[in-house]
Formats: sequence, C-alpha cells, structure tokens
Amino acid sequence: MGPPALATDMRSSIVLSSDANCARFPDSELKSLKSFASISMEEEKPFNFFRVLFEGFVAGGTAGVVVETALYPIDTIKTRLQAAQGGSKIHWKGLYSGLAGNLAGVLPASAVFVGIYEPTKQKLLKVFPENLSALAHLTAGALGGAVSSLIRVPTEVVKQRMQTGQFASAPDAVRLIVTKEGFKGLYAGYKSFLLRDLPFDAIQFCIYEQLRIGYRIVAQRELNDPENAVIGAFAGAITGAITTPLDVMKTRLMVQGSANQYNGLIDCVQTIVREEGPAALLKGIGPRVLWIGIGGSIFFSVLERAKLLLADRSKPKRTKEQ
Repeated sequence: MGPPALATDMRSSIVLSSDANCARFPDSELKSLKSFASISMEEEKPFNFFRVLFEGFVAGGTAGVVVETALYPIDTIKTRLQAAQGGSKIHWKGLYSGLAGNLAGVLPASAVFVGIYEPTKQKLLKVFPENLSALAHLTAGALGGAVSSLIRVPTEVVKQRMQTGQFASAPDAVRLIVTKEGFKGLYAGYKSFLLRDLPFDAIQFCIYEQLRIGYRIVAQRELNDPENAVIGAFAGAITGAITTPLDVMKTRLMVQGSANQYNGLIDCVQTIVREEGPAALLKGIGPRVLWIGIGGSIFFSVLERAKLLLADRSKPKRTKEQ
C-alpha cells in the first residue's frame, strides 16, 4: 500500500479542497461545519478530468514514492515477520528487495484511483444530502480503491515475494509466477487485499479528516505542514494497528505460492490460530504501526505541499481559460 495503506488516504486526500486561502473561519461557517469528515468543497467549475488526473498523478505519485523509498526496509521487516512460521529465522539482508517494481505500481495506481474517485465523488455529492457528504467520499474512495487494486495487487504480490527472498528481480518474479501458477498467481490474496485495504482506506480517511476538521475549528485557520504531519502519523498508526490481522492474512495468502497451504480467508485464519495461536494474527504489528505512522507523517506533509504547489501553478492558466 504505497505504504499501502498510506496510501490509501493519500488517494482520497488528493482531490479534496484545502481552501488554503482562508485564514480564519467566520462564526457562521464554524456552525455549519459537519462532523464525521464532512468537508466543504471548492466552488464547482466545469470538471476537467485530465487536469484532475494529472494533478493527482503528480501529487499522489510524489508522496507515494517518497514514503515507499524512505520506509521500504521497515515494510520488508514487517512482511518477513508475518510470513515466518513457527521458529523460522528472520533474514536481515536485501531490505530493499522489490522496491523498483513496487514504485512502478504506485504512479499508475494513484492515477487510476483519482480518475475513478473524482467523478464518482462529485456525482454522489449531488445525490446525497449534505450531512452524508462523508459517505459520498468514502463510497467513492472504496470504488476507486477497488478499481486501482487491479494494478496494486500484482505489484504487492511481486514485492512481497521478493521481500521474502523468493525471487531476485521483478521481471523474473512475474515470469516465474505466471509460468508456475498462471496469471491468477499475480492476484494471490486478492480478496484478503480488498478486505484489508478497503476498511483501511475508510478508517484512516475518517480519522485524518475528522482530526483536521476539529483542529481547524479550534485554531480557526488552515493547518501547516507539521500539523498535517502529526495528524497523518496519528491516523496512520491507529489504522495500522487495527487492521494488522487483516494484513497478516493478506501476507500469508500472497507469499504461499503454488504450495496452497491455505484454502481461502477462513481457512487461513483457522490454520494460523490452530498452529500458531491467536497472537500470530498480530505478527509484525510493531513495524507496521511504526511504518504507517511515520509514513503518514511524511506522506501527508508532502502531499499537501504538492497540492498547494500544483494549485498555485495552475491558477494563471485557469484564469485565462475563464
């Protein structure tokens, strides 16, 4: 999940209005702010699909690449801890194995997400009542995440197989997985991936936006980069901890290969609990919380800054077009 999941909120945040020019909120606006991540949208202009796609691609891709590159070793350690069974030893070499292949999936996945999310969100905002705007965002985010998973899952499978030392390079991994397991091998653990990432996206999105709204109401101004970073870290850490069991299941199903040790999600949980105990469902929680917490801090500060830079750059052009 870029960091996976990080990403995850990352994609939702790309298309939200930051209202950066508003220094303070009038009392009337404070009263109208809704709870549960209800955010006032920017003044609607004719929707430019390609502009939104491009800005989302650049901002989301930049943030995702920075986080993935900086924190990839922690993700590798987490994956190896989760994949280890019984008394298996953890290897500490090759902590950047699979990074290049994973980065190759971050950019197109972000672009696809935004392309699905933005028009869906705008349509739902017109259909849903104002007090259900959060539901519109979450529904659009879930749909965008489901579609972008067609790119993200093969990327995640290749990444985790390389992290656990099964393959030396991404091209070899793809070729051998397809040869031995068929094309479906690239989508190993697909259901568990959705089971983990869709709730992750929703939970992290709600926590992050809710905290931002509360902070903005109290401070009566927009947040700066350090404040976005702290809120992003808090939201990421909490969400990472809550969804760790789902992440363990996804990892086990993705790295099992042609051995087919687990026959689906339910069998995976039952086998892990029976053979290793319930505590095994929390394997890697330390690195996961650390990784997603720090990743959220870096990601949201980079993302919000990139969004502001892109918005400032495009203002003159938009003025001419009007």
